[in-house]
Formats: sequence, structure tokens, C-alpha cells
Amino acid sequence: MPPYTELQEIRRGGSEIDLLVLHEMDNWSIISAESVEEFKPIRPLGHGDMGIVFLAMHIHSGKPVAMKVIDKETVKKKRSYKRAWMEREILSRLDHPFLPKLFAKFESKNHSYLLMSYCSGGDLNVLRQRQDNNRFSESAARFYAAEVILALEYLHQHGILYRDLKPENILVQANGHIMLTDFDLSLINSNFQKPKSRSFREDQKTTKTSSSWPLLAKLKPIGTTTCMDSIPSTPKREEHGRTMSRSSSLRENNKNTWLDDIKKRSFYEQSHSFVGTEEYVAPEVLWGTGHGFAVDWWAFGILLYEMVYGKTPFKGSTRKDTFYNVLCKEPGLSGPWSPLKDLLQHLLVKEPSCRLGSKNGAQEIKNHEFFDGVKWDELEFVSRPPFVPPPFGFDNSQGVLDDNQEMKGKIETF
Repeated sequence: MPPYTELQEIRRGGSEIDLLVLHEMDNWSIISAESVEEFKPIRPLGHGDMGIVFLAMHIHSGKPVAMKVIDKETVKKKRSYKRAWMEREILSRLDHPFLPKLFAKFESKNHSYLLMSYCSGGDLNVLRQRQDNNRFSESAARFYAAEVILALEYLHQHGILYRDLKPENILVQANGHIMLTDFDLSLINSNFQKPKSRSFREDQKTTKTSSSWPLLAKLKPIGTTTCMDSIPSTPKREEHGRTMSRSSSLRENNKNTWLDDIKKRSFYEQSHSFVGTEEYVAPEVLWGTGHGFAVDWWAFGILLYEMVYGKTPFKGSTRKDTFYNVLCKEPGLSGPWSPLKDLLQHLLVKEPSCRLGSKNGAQEIKNHEFFDGVKWDELEFVSRPPFVPPPFGFDNSQGVLDDNQEMKGKIETF
């Protein structure tokens, strides 16, 4: 029996064991899939630089999956071999309730296929736009932010730099909990010391459940620190892939194998790359002087700001104006002090070494007053998230594709 089922047996009791075992049997049938012919494409979900993601149905089990179809010719033209390899490698390592499950991967002559968890609730950006004034309530924002923290914490503990946090990459699962997606800009630090535990679930020492979200109590402010004096006056952008002389991300190790050396140099070079979404990009990425895990905490601050204010803090009328604002302006946080504003001030610090989360990782942010009362070990089991999507059914899925040939046609058009 798979480990996940064993843990769920312990946590939830015998009344649901049979259903959970059947659920895992379906998962294993998907894991054993070897060909795209075992799936029926339903409709496109989105596309990126290297391919398209489809909603597909596993014919044997009838379960929905997200099928990422990567066009090999596109990868070749864009010289994106490292990105394609990195995404597959990262997805194969993930085991966390707020991160995607890679069920299977296989290839055809012209395409690579990745089969992942499907989230029926859409993304956080669409959900936010459906709220009054295009913003979440503070309690809802706290819930989603807390789950994002746990996902980033897991990634960082396993040496993975996410680098593309934004609402469009945060999906809502059928149970209302979030899932980070899209890892084609992420990096693995091969020299990072991995924790002994191999999965999130093995780390959990409690088996409690929670039916409601804890309320925020009134709290005291924490001290502020500014490092703005160390920021250069003009931005600097380094050439992509160029090996730099300064990097805190990696240490030379002569005993690496050839493949390990390739991985190490890939992280070294790309950690100086100019990547990310412009409204979420961190100052150190614009400088081109190298970046590490702190870029994810900057993006987390932008995300939290957008969730509660309905807009990002540094958006300008042009891309150049946006970058200028990121480098030279402070976020608009007018009004009386609050734990939320204090947290944002500490996350949106220009100097990465002084940013909240840069020294002790996610724990610094989890300890902030804004998250007082959050039961982190029980967050996965909250049964009433702010939004739970209606039950999924293929019958209400629009734009069903007739066959795999039509899916191929859409890919070639793209």
C-alpha cells in the first residue's frame, strides 16, 4: 500500500479506508501509463514558452489529469534543454500537499509528456478578481499566504529555488487548498544539504484536524531594519548564462561527477539570469549580481500585497517604469500600523540579506505577528478554506477535443 494511503488510514480512521485505497489504485494506474493513447484530451488549460497544458482524462480510471505537452522542436530552437530537464527533475522530487504530483512522464517522437495533478478551482488571480474590489479579505489572504509559505519552505529545504511566484501559478485544488505550479524557471542547488525526511507527510508529528480558520489576535510590532544604503544607484543586468565571479549559492567541490558538475554550473550560471514576471521581479534580479532564496520571499511579499490591495505595489505605465519603481520606490502602505503592513515592510526590503526570511528561511515569516494563531501542522487539514470549487465533472468541461490529432494540431499551431 502506498505511504500516502497508510498515513491517511491513521489520520482519518477506517470509515474512509476503502475509498482511499481505491483512490490510490487509480493513481497507480495513471503512474503506470506509458503512452498518450491512454488519455483523452479534453481542453487546453494554458500554455508557456515550451508547450501547452491540457486537461485530459485517464481512460482506464476516468480521472482528470493535467497533461503538459512539451514540443521538442520548440525546446531545440529556444535552447531550453536545461529548463526542460530542470522542470522534470524538480517535479519528480516533490511530495507535498501544496505542490503537484507527477504521476508519469513519457515521450513520443516529437513531444514530451508530463502527467500531473489537476486543480479544478482555477488560479488565485481569477479568484481574486471575482472578489469585491478585486481583493481578498485579510483572513482569506492569510490562509492562502500561509499555504504558500509551507510550499516555499518545502522547496527551499530541498534546495529548490522557485523564482516564478505569482497568482497565476497558484492553483486551487478540489478541496480548496492551493497548489504551486509551473517550475520551468526553477533551479536546484545540487550542493544544498537535504533534510533527512523525504516527504512533507513524514515530517508531520500530529494527526489533528481543523474545521475552521483561526482568527487573528491584536499584536505588537516588531523592530524594523533598513539596508537601503547598500543598494547601487543604477541597475545592472548580466548576460544570461554568463559565469560570474561572485555567488553565495554554490561551493566548489572537486569530487562531483560529470553530471553533478553540469548541474552545479547550471545553478551557478542561471542564478544570475534575468528571469521572472516583471511586477514580481526582485531588485537583485534586476541588478544581475546573483540571487538566492530571498527572491522567493520578495515575490511572496508582492503576492500578499496584491491579495489584500487588489494590485501590485510597483507597477508602472511601462516595463521600464515598473523596474524603476522596484529599484527606487517604497510600497504604498499609508495609514495606521498593522501586523499586515509590518510584514509587508519586512518582506519588500530592497537588500536581500536584510529581507525577512533571508536568514532563517520560512520560520522567520511564520513567527511574524500577522500569522499568530495559525496552526501550521494542521493547515493541510482545514476543511473549510475560503473557497471550495464545485464538484468537478467532465460533463461541464467546455471545448472537448475530439481526439489526440486535434490536440497535436493545437500544439503545432502554438
